[in-house]
Amino acid sequence: MDTPPEWLGRVRPALDAEIPDWFAEFVPPPRPARRSAVLMTFAEGDHGSDVILTERASTLRSHAAQVAFPGGHVDPVDDGPVGAAIREAEEEVGLDPASVQVIDELPPLYMHPSQNAVTPVLAWWREPHPIGVVDEAEVARVVRADVDHLLDPANRFTVRLDSFSGPGFEVDGLFVWGFTAMLLSHVFDLGGLTRPWNEHRELPLPHHLRATYQD
Repeated sequence: MDTPPEWLGRVRPALDAEIPDWFAEFVPPPRPARRSAVLMTFAEGDHGSDVILTERASTLRSHAAQVAFPGGHVDPVDDGPVGAAIREAEEEVGLDPASVQVIDELPPLYMHPSQNAVTPVLAWWREPHPIGVVDEAEVARVVRADVDHLLDPANRFTVRLDSFSGPGFEVDGLFVWGFTAMLLSHVFDLGGLTRPWNEHRELPLPHHLRATYQD
């Protein structure tokens, strides 16, 4: 499917019309210590739309075993956040840059503990091809997560840990929470895809993820 679905085009107008509290609360300072970008790559799969997610290697010093979008630091050689997100996706999962259509560069979000301004890049994978783990030191697993599965109320819940409270998803054996789940949830809301789900249903953070929570 070469043409992006209509809902992807609704994300930016909806965001501009009424910016979500999460985006308004985490506006970066003028000179953040770090700048990063992530690529939210949606595609048409065998059973409907899907999105590329990775499980980070358990040996990483930061955010080990967490579910994330492909992405990383914006380097001086990159063409801004978009260039960084696409480069990182190629390095992490083998994504061919020529197969991707960038839909939008969403407002950056500031992660206070790491002083990192993270720019989400929304993309449509117009020519899907085989992908997988490129560097085992960084990525343990690559999943094309079914969007319909993510939207299923049975797979949605709230994660509470200390002062943190946010949405969570379970898909393909992955426990998606934190920044990745918040970003997915807001994009689904902005695109008009979200189905009613029980926000009062709470699941504990698995032990192997709790150990990396302070990273």
